[in-house]
Amino acid sequence: MSNTIRYCTKCVMPETKPDLWFDEDGVCAACKYFDERDEIDWEARKKELETIVEQYRSKDGSNYDCVIPCSGGKDSTFQTLTMLDMGLNPLCVTATTDRLSDIGRRNIENIKNLGVDYIEVTTNPVIRRKINKLCLEQVGDISWPEHLTIFTIPVRIAVQMNIPLIVWGENSQNENGGPATDAENPNLTRRWLEEFGGLLGLRVTDLVDQEGIEKKHLIPYTYPSDEELARVGVTGIFLGYYKPWDGLANALVAAAHGFESNPTIVEGSIVNYENLDNQQMRIHDYFKFLKYGYSRPTDWACWHIRRGRLSREQGLKLVKKHEGKFPWKYLGCDLATILDEIGMTLDEFKAVCDRFTNKKIFKVDRRGNLVRDGQGDLIRLNDDNV
Repeated sequence: MSNTIRYCTKCVMPETKPDLWFDEDGVCAACKYFDERDEIDWEARKKELETIVEQYRSKDGSNYDCVIPCSGGKDSTFQTLTMLDMGLNPLCVTATTDRLSDIGRRNIENIKNLGVDYIEVTTNPVIRRKINKLCLEQVGDISWPEHLTIFTIPVRIAVQMNIPLIVWGENSQNENGGPATDAENPNLTRRWLEEFGGLLGLRVTDLVDQEGIEKKHLIPYTYPSDEELARVGVTGIFLGYYKPWDGLANALVAAAHGFESNPTIVEGSIVNYENLDNQQMRIHDYFKFLKYGYSRPTDWACWHIRRGRLSREQGLKLVKKHEGKFPWKYLGCDLATILDEIGMTLDEFKAVCDRFTNKKIFKVDRRGNLVRDGQGDLIRLNDDNV
């Protein structure tokens, strides 16, 4: 890739996004997939979902009909409401967030009050903080353990309680423009988790013997064996395959049933109804910016541009205003508090930031040192020529 970053001609997604491709007109894969949604027979997909639901429904009421992985956010609230509307008796399962916000806790309690049984699994916090720090230092992702347990813990519960059907939300490969074969996949499998679940090449077994971490500490981080999955017949489906997924629409439906948004847009975003649970999420998103030159504002701008809610010019203005700010605070929590919890100083954190910063996509001086603006933030290349 040259020092000039190429952007999608329809949205504002840069070519630096992993696995993204552009067609001959400069349109990204995510925009192409979204346009193709108009050709989908959603009524047929609705009937397909109804058939699946009937197949897995507990005929005698002796077990739950499905597992719904829940963070407490707008999407998991929407998933729960959808399954309840279809007459299912779901078991909602939460893998506890790394650092749960107050609003995140209230939204979890709100899902319970929709009328469901609920299990929340909290991993050993001492081990969790060690993994947070190790993963921040080694792969540049403080949220690695949370993103893993979001997928492993609900599946482990499904196996342990003999519940074959797991109802996930959206396949991120659809909305974000991953390989077409996986964008069209209605199921979440072990291979999908390993390739697209955000593990960044780090295996769970790689953590053993680091900072006193033993195999026994990693049980909740471990995906069930193929034999266990086959015994129960676990099938994980993406609800977004059967419904035209829309985060804002999901938020509106969820809000009508008690879901609470932030009073203002959250730091490092352009909306107030997403990523409200984890106070470490701002660090995660900032490292995405350091690695690839874009983060949450670009994601959301692109999603709204594709749906005709924003022009490309409006989206670009929002991105320039809100993206790439140093993560001093998020959802009422200061960076210093989070760093203290994982045993890292601010100087150590900044050094890790610099180590993961892609100097090919940010301005540097003649000596190769990163150039910052008046607020101390990095400057993307050709930011004025998107």
